[in-house]
Amino acid sequence: MTDPVRRCPDHGYTDGACPCGTAGETVLSADRRTRLSKFMSGALRHFPDDVGLSLDVEGWVAWAELVAAATDRYPWADEAAVEGVVVTDPKGRFERDGEEPRSAGSRPEVDDADTDRVRAAYGHSVAVDLEPTDASVPDELYHGTAPENVDAIEREGLKPMRRQQVHLSASIEDARAVGRRHAVDPVVFEVDAAALLEEYRVTKRGRETYTVDRVPPSYLRVVED
Repeated sequence: MTDPVRRCPDHGYTDGACPCGTAGETVLSADRRTRLSKFMSGALRHFPDDVGLSLDVEGWVAWAELVAAATDRYPWADEAAVEGVVVTDPKGRFERDGEEPRSAGSRPEVDDADTDRVRAAYGHSVAVDLEPTDASVPDELYHGTAPENVDAIEREGLKPMRRQQVHLSASIEDARAVGRRHAVDPVVFEVDAAALLEEYRVTKRGRETYTVDRVPPSYLRVVED
């Protein structure tokens, strides 16, 4: 269940109440947070042209342009609302120049307005070139899917389909949650990431998502309930 975005006077934006115990002011209701997050994800991943955004080769767009696009769509979506969505996103779906991932905090200082930019951390269907990260990769990763996809995956492996890369999760629970977007009773595949790394580049994106060009069937097995 989505929590509202709040702003603690001492610790900045928070996902619900601040860990310090202060309720803070409500920046976005839970419903508006969901709507704005979906719009921003779609604009930065799938339909930038439709909302007047022009991504560079690495997927970046000027922060002010994203704020303007959000405000055009939702009159209540001011800069604080956009910033709150970016800072508190639980999966780290967004990256902003000069900002370290955190669950609460004020806006980072930016020396040059031209470097104040934002992008989706992963999940693109439009062509972008995301540089690899140096984060370590667990020996096992997971992928949740609908039961009707199991036979094809066991034959052909995991493919990006409509996205640029395959998305993998760090835990069975996260993979199952992803799979529930497509089915009530998702199937979870375990990926032998340690072996996969010998042939493919696996990169951590966001907080708990890993991406790879594809996963051949030899690296997969179904996780039994």
